Amino acid sequence: MTRWSRRVRDYVTLRRKSRTPVWLSIGWRVVFVLALIGLAVSVHWLDRTGLRDNVDGHVSFLDVIYFTMISITTTGYGDIAPVSDQARLFDALVVTPIRVFVVLIFLGTAYNFVFRRTWDKWRMSLIQKTLHDHIVVAGYGTSGAEAVDELIARGTDAAEIVVVDPSPAAIARAEAIGCNVFEGDATRDRILEAVKLARARALIVSAGRDDTSILITLTARHVAPDVRISVAVRAEDNELPARAAGADVVINPTSFAGLLLAGSSHGPHIADYLADLASSDGRVQLSERTVTDAECGKPLSALASGLGVRVYRGGEPYGFWEPQAQALMPGDIIVEIIEGTGRPRKIGKAED
Repeated sequence: MTRWSRRVRDYVTLRRKSRTPVWLSIGWRVVFVLALIGLAVSVHWLDRTGLRDNVDGHVSFLDVIYFTMISITTTGYGDIAPVSDQARLFDALVVTPIRVFVVLIFLGTAYNFVFRRTWDKWRMSLIQKTLHDHIVVAGYGTSGAEAVDELIARGTDAAEIVVVDPSPAAIARAEAIGCNVFEGDATRDRILEAVKLARARALIVSAGRDDTSILITLTARHVAPDVRISVAVRAEDNELPARAAGADVVINPTSFAGLLLAGSSHGPHIADYLADLASSDGRVQLSERTVTDAECGKPLSALASGLGVRVYRGGEPYGFWEPQAQALMPGDIIVEIIEGTGRPRKIGKAED
């Protein structure tokens, strides 16, 4: 799936949380129902000669109110009935639709304020039970959306990703591609507990503001001491506070862009190759895994699965040229360059 096709799915209808209080929303519905009933009562009263009272033969204003309410809420009892063609047409073409509207309004109110909340709570509890070894993404802006797209492109099921963002529009975009979503503030303990962060495989933080991202990291480390946290910061000065807050990996997009620019000045293909390594669309990819039993004792350069470039032993990194990389040991973490799934890039001839 191309990056363009993934981007097309981001264009969905925007949603915005209603600012109308619950009591006002219910009040407007009640007023609308009363207005419909008032319209029916008024027309029935003005055309009361078209009604016949089978009890006493006289149609009073109370009889009109009674007949209107019975006609709207039920099919009537027959004690008061429309006899003129005009009254029958009004009941058939106006009162019947009013009856349908009133029922739908009451059902809609009950759904929004009773059934929907119960349904949402049940669905949330069901999703929470199945959340294990998932990836939580706090912040679905440009960087967060790119991270989710890349995860899916690399084989992660969208159902294994939970997006947390306070923006309804961002939540709608994430939900449209199949992610689990939670609209809320990821700096709050209860939000991270609700998405079962303690059972997650990793947390990606890209809140758009460094202070918010660092606070999310600090809260996440408190809620889930063992989860792996990757955070994006834009100011170089904030890299150290992010690590102090508990981030395992701190990424500075600005610094990375500077590295690509600097690399391109030393050769026209360096930046292109680095972009290949970082993207699932490239011809080559970086892969990280634990060494297998069959590979123990062999040098890093002897990997059959790819080109070994670094080994981590006891948390310390060693390059392929160092003595520690000449004999792999159980528990080592290796970083290797493997074949990518993308198509070859078209590289133009370098200019002098």
